[in-house]
Amino acid sequence: MGENLMHNTPTSVVFTGTAREGTAGPAIGHVDIGISESAYLFRVSLPGVRKDHCDLNCEIERDGKVHLHGLITGGELAKKDPKTEYHINLEQLSPPGQFTISFKLPGPVDPRLFAPTFRSDGILEGVVMKYRAPGVPPCGNQFDPV
Repeated sequence: MGENLMHNTPTSVVFTGTAREGTAGPAIGHVDIGISESAYLFRVSLPGVRKDHCDLNCEIERDGKVHLHGLITGGELAKKDPKTEYHINLEQLSPPGQFTISFKLPGPVDPRLFAPTFRSDGILEGVVMKYRAPGVPPCGNQFDPV
């Protein structure tokens, strides 16, 4: 379904499921993209997605399309010991449910060279190398004599 939405909309980021409905609290799916000479860095805000249950899947295609599929769980009260209580306003998080976020990086990539990190602050950070045609040096012509 996300694939069809990407082809039929002029926007560069597509939301479905809970990501589309979320209005209050921290924004799910806020995307930042950084560009270097040889790679792309992206960060996606995923508040409410639990790192410890593997409810997140990230797929990258060679043309630079990134698809995130996941599940926002209901909030749970965390306690370290019986004397300590933590209060959290669950109404500020996106509602529980499945979501899909799709966006496209500025150019083609090599999906084999992808390093994702799902940080404890709810940010998925990924670095993926730009696609280089075989025989092309990664950073300029390294074979010129000095």
